[in-house]
Amino acid sequence: MAPPDSAGIERADDVVRGLDLGDTGIAVTDPGTGETIAHVPDAHSTDITRTLGAAHRAGADWARTTPRERSNVLHRWWELLNENAEEIALLITREMGKTLPEARGEVKYGNDFVRWYAEQAVRSGGNFQEAPDGGSRIVTRRSPVGLAVLITPWNFPLAMATRKIAPALAAGCPAVIKPATATPLTAYYAVQLAHEAGVPEDLVQVVTTSSSSMFSETALRDEYTRKVSFTGSTEVGRTLLGLASERVLRTSMELGGNAPLIVFDDADVERAAAGAAAAKLRNGGQSCIAANRMYVQSGIADDFVSAYREQMESVRIGHGLTEGVGIGALINEAAVRDMAGLVEGAVEDGAELLTGGHAPEGAGNYFEPTVLDRVPPKARITGTEIFGPIAAIQRFDDEDEAIARANDTEFGLAGYVFTESLDRAFRAADRLETGLVGINQGVPSNAAAPFGGVKQSGLGREGGAEGLEEYQNIRFYNIASR
Repeated sequence: MAPPDSAGIERADDVVRGLDLGDTGIAVTDPGTGETIAHVPDAHSTDITRTLGAAHRAGADWARTTPRERSNVLHRWWELLNENAEEIALLITREMGKTLPEARGEVKYGNDFVRWYAEQAVRSGGNFQEAPDGGSRIVTRRSPVGLAVLITPWNFPLAMATRKIAPALAAGCPAVIKPATATPLTAYYAVQLAHEAGVPEDLVQVVTTSSSSMFSETALRDEYTRKVSFTGSTEVGRTLLGLASERVLRTSMELGGNAPLIVFDDADVERAAAGAAAAKLRNGGQSCIAANRMYVQSGIADDFVSAYREQMESVRIGHGLTEGVGIGALINEAAVRDMAGLVEGAVEDGAELLTGGHAPEGAGNYFEPTVLDRVPPKARITGTEIFGPIAAIQRFDDEDEAIARANDTEFGLAGYVFTESLDRAFRAADRLETGLVGINQGVPSNAAAPFGGVKQSGLGREGGAEGLEEYQNIRFYNIASR
């Protein structure tokens, strides 16, 4: 594989040096090379408690600011994020491994949340109505829920941070964010830019620690915490919901997925193959909404599989800062081992390996884009959130069969439908038990839309007008009429 662009690496490392995080603590590595690129602080429970208290105290003043004042600060943060967009993208690629073009896409997506909530800050809602009996007037208003603890994953280090921080600030809440220790640098840099934009330093703070369980127990049991927002696995989400129940905290949980992608026999083959490749390979497959189980109708299956295989085989593997690369490194060595094990298990269960299936030799955590065809419906891989560049294709005969298989999971985050029939598109989307559906497209997320799942895939929504409500209390005043 070609070496990464040295100028891009140096530019990203300049950003890291500017963060002044010290040279001890938790090591952060480049998954494309294995090189240690930084260290971040390893906080203990007393540090966390102190940080939460400071954020809570700063929150009292922030809650008293006007919606316009909060909006102006968020707009300035958005401007700074845009002005430093290339540095952020380079930093994302350096610590997470995705390609630079994908990182640039994440920066745009992540920045959109800040702009969206800068606009939503002045539309916080409320209502005025006459009571049905005519004896009073009811005024409904919204107020900040209070200190928000935000826990983000490693796969989208900017977007998952801004998707939580921006609505918290817009609603008038303080926030403490704990990014994943694999990719904390982007969060530190984004919050530094927020402070430059006018967000008080104590109001939004980053905490990194080697003990996630200690952080959760300390933060969710703290007297000041009123809200927790988490993106990650369902297993961890269940644990956090248990902790949150002790103090009856407001919760937003964006949890695991097992997204079905259905290609009907009236679909445009090339369009479906390209969309399915995007749904599978975004972020190297390391996405909670990545297409996990692909169902292709028999009449189009051979043509689709041929076109899709061609799409996957055309993708070049390499370091994310190497020009022309279409898929970067996976997050760590364990992820590579998991991919190899999934392919081996699927073949043992009867699937046909058409392409890929191996980790290339050399440094870095890479795995080939892989296509498995004729995967048995009960193969082990069908019940696994793959989180990597493996496409597992099943074939089906009729719509009812496809929908039944697609819904045969405890998860319900995202789904995809490819068809040229408008009726079928809406019918299938309505029948899928998921929180969002991409119709004839592989990348459905948008800052203006309410992102979230059903069933074991979570609670609450992020993005859209609904995302602001997650950080607000609803109250009403009943005013007697004379």
